[in-house]
Amino acid sequence: MKRTTVMVAVLAVVGAAAIATPLLLGPMAEADQPEKTPTQVSRQAETGALEIGTIEQVGATLSYLTSSKQILSYPDAEYVKVHFSRLELMPGDYVTVSDPEGDESHRYESNEVEWATSISGDTAVVTLHSANGVVSDVVSRYGIEVDKVARGFSAEELTQRAEERQRTESVCGQDDQKDAVCYKSSEPQIYENSAPVARLLIGGTTLCTAFRIGEENRMLTNNHCFENSSQARSTEVWFNYSCVECGSETVGTVTKVRGERVLDTDQTYDYTLFTVDNFKAVKKFGHLNLATRQARAGEKLYIPQHPGGSPMQIALNSDADGGACRVQDPSFDGYAYDSDVSYHCDTLFGSSGSPVLSRETHEVIALHHFGGCPNSGVRSDIVAERIAQYM
Repeated sequence: MKRTTVMVAVLAVVGAAAIATPLLLGPMAEADQPEKTPTQVSRQAETGALEIGTIEQVGATLSYLTSSKQILSYPDAEYVKVHFSRLELMPGDYVTVSDPEGDESHRYESNEVEWATSISGDTAVVTLHSANGVVSDVVSRYGIEVDKVARGFSAEELTQRAEERQRTESVCGQDDQKDAVCYKSSEPQIYENSAPVARLLIGGTTLCTAFRIGEENRMLTNNHCFENSSQARSTEVWFNYSCVECGSETVGTVTKVRGERVLDTDQTYDYTLFTVDNFKAVKKFGHLNLATRQARAGEKLYIPQHPGGSPMQIALNSDADGGACRVQDPSFDGYAYDSDVSYHCDTLFGSSGSPVLSRETHEVIALHHFGGCPNSGVRSDIVAERIAQYM
């Protein structure tokens, strides 16, 4: 599987210089912003998402009496995500959505499924599998209808959209991020702590980052990424979306699960705590822990993240901070006074919801959500206190 070129395309357009206006790096629409109160800080932030995909209308039908296979192909698309407007199966039958080689395949038996899990690459094959074969015209009322797909933009489309939007980003100085695997030997614990961090594909077209927190089925991201269980269930959570070698174009086997239930969320402190539907499949990737103390000025940091939807990157060094990512202000103003930690670690749209970790203790000391150089994240001690009852 090839890595995405989203981050490269955007950086090629907007360059590496960020502005001082804070930038909110996720998909919540501007109209959904919480209204500021006197206890909150007036902070200007661009909140429109630069989507990584679009919806295509299909109108394909699979039936027991005619075609049992449909190939949906969109040249150079990063992924294809199928939507069923009708899925009526006979007992014992099932549908698969796979890539052409069958290396990635997802099986569906329930008539309640609407969005299938995405297929990485530009082609999805939808196949109806019948246990007993066609026996009579009685089965004609059964069948499958695919009305639309969400498909990822090609690199050319992403570049064009970036030119149209002229979106500012939050790389502070030069981009010092590297593939996570580049640190596998030199910084083994930092590399290991990238494993619990996942890419989110929200509603088939937009993205954020999230991470496992604690030993149980708990994930943390930003409120501006999504805020309710319905939105969680339309979100894919991709673990191990990482390059197999430093600088490689090849991505390893990705484990995809779905969001399930939002346990707690807050607009002011911009967090959402949620569960996934197949915790057993992702438990092996480990977890991170929230620090219950406040960060210290000058404390060295690192951020595992999916900037621009790219395979796992780690921001460890920063030319804007004298060589290393570090805390600039441990009591920075976010949506509320003193709510954030600020830093010059490089981030990009799609990095929202990433953990900001201490290089000293390897605890999460902030939940990244703003860009603008300095970039900032909500203080972990605030978040930890608010979600304690769910942990």
